[in-house]
Amino acid sequence: MYQEQIEKAKEHFGKLLEEQLQRVEAMKNEGDFLDYKSLDKIIVGVCGGDGIGPAITGQAQRVLEYLLDEDVKAGKVEFRTIDGLTIERRAAENVAIPADVLEELKECHVILKGPTTTPRKGDPWPNVESANVAMRKELDLFANVRPVNIPEEGIDWTFFRENTEGSYAVGSKGINVTGDLGIDFTVVTSQGTERIIRAAFEYAKANGKTRVTAVTKANIIKTTDGKFLDFFYNIAKDYPGIEADDWYIDIMTAKLVDEKRRKDFQVMVLPNLYGDILTDEAAEFQGGVGTAGSANLGKRYAMFEAIHGSAPRMVDEGRDIYADPSSVIRAGAMLLGHIGYNEEANKLYKALEICSSEKKLVITGRDTGATSAEYADYIMETIEKL
Repeated sequence: MYQEQIEKAKEHFGKLLEEQLQRVEAMKNEGDFLDYKSLDKIIVGVCGGDGIGPAITGQAQRVLEYLLDEDVKAGKVEFRTIDGLTIERRAAENVAIPADVLEELKECHVILKGPTTTPRKGDPWPNVESANVAMRKELDLFANVRPVNIPEEGIDWTFFRENTEGSYAVGSKGINVTGDLGIDFTVVTSQGTERIIRAAFEYAKANGKTRVTAVTKANIIKTTDGKFLDFFYNIAKDYPGIEADDWYIDIMTAKLVDEKRRKDFQVMVLPNLYGDILTDEAAEFQGGVGTAGSANLGKRYAMFEAIHGSAPRMVDEGRDIYADPSSVIRAGAMLLGHIGYNEEANKLYKALEICSSEKKLVITGRDTGATSAEYADYIMETIEKL
């Protein structure tokens, strides 16, 4: 009765399998992580994105240039501003990332990125792919790392979210088999799973962490989540000094708000969808997604960004100069640590903590509070006193 529809679905699925198997072969041949110490010059691309993105990334760039002033002058670090990743440009060309912008991004070693607009139903834009998802694919940024640290509450979490597989890998390539049946796909590979889990354990080992927790729904999604969990415990054997345990995503969301249990968690490693959900929940403890930054790491490239949206309404109302730059500045601190400037990174983290607690200046998103430039000045003045 449905033979024609089934055959079309088979053909569609076959093409997806070919794409993913090609990706597996590429991962088998990937090299080691880039050694920044081996570079004569580290190129930092600053990509403002759209909405409030250019306003807040511009302030983050000011702070980073202030901290790295001597090495910028010595030619050891170069900042490059990369324009063109706006929704207007992307919509006009009907691409996730314009070709010339992608070429510029690939000339950099690390990228500080502002938020970008992803069209949704009802928007005036064509259904172009998320620039974030596309950048992660193009630059193979497989590890999304999001820290949440609140010392007064005993919270010190670092999330390693797999970035290139899971439910998002082919999120725009599901199929409506008939008018009544739609199918989406979840992808897991041995290579992709091993590298994200090993990255989490290596981070724990390097930073004195004693526990790594896997978060899945392997009791129900047995093939893909089951594979992820099997790899987790096999890899854990290589790290005998680190406790390994696992939780299901539903109960884990509850345990993060459990004041008695949440202090026990340290490093968490998760497939893509669960990581997206749990890190947004975790960010609320720190003041919301507007305060949180994240790293997207690959072996050749790394990209650091705020985790909130582009807030186009603020731009429409002329309020982008009042946008809170804390999230992308925090991402900048992560960038500094990633390329080896740990002392500067720690100063910036400390300044962010001081500024958010003493509140000499407050960001309200309106002219009732400080501008993003004033807040960046406040952070730099605080660093000067450290």
